[in-house]
Amino acid sequence: MAAIAKSLLSLILLLFVFFATTEARTCLSQSQKFKGLCVRRSNCANVCRTEGFPGGECRGFRRRCFCAKKC
Repeated sequence: MAAIAKSLLSLILLLFVFFATTEARTCLSQSQKFKGLCVRRSNCANVCRTEGFPGGECRGFRRRCFCAKKC
């Protein structure tokens, strides 16, 4: 019975490590073309697409537009 529990624990740990290492990292870069406060994420994402990024998001206290891409 203890061997089954140990094997199950090892399998769960292995799956955890697998999923933790396959997560893609996201790199952010402040938009060069976005002007004003970033209030709507969709507006920011549209401007970022014109800059060659797949999307963007509003971040920070000063509400700046940051373009995002996979690293």
